[in-house]
Amino acid sequence: MNTVKPLSMLSKALNKPVIVELKGNKGFRGTLDGFDPHMNLVLKNAEELNSGEVTQKVELAIVRGDNVIYISP
Repeated sequence: MNTVKPLSMLSKALNKPVIVELKGNKGFRGTLDGFDPHMNLVLKNAEELNSGEVTQKVELAIVRGDNVIYISP
C-alpha cells in the first residue's frame, strides 16, 4: 500500500500555485512559499477569497494551520 504523507505532498507543491480553503467560507489562492509541521502556510502573491470571490490581493500571506480545511494544488 502506497500512502502519501501530507507534508510530503506540501513539499511537492512548494513554489506552485495552491488554493487554501479556510474555516468560515474564506480562503487564499497563491504560490506556496513555505510551511511547517503544523501546516502553517506562507503564500506569496496571494488573493484573499471570501465565498469564492477575491476580496484583496496581498504580496505575502501567513495562514495558521488550524484554520485550514484543505489545500488543493
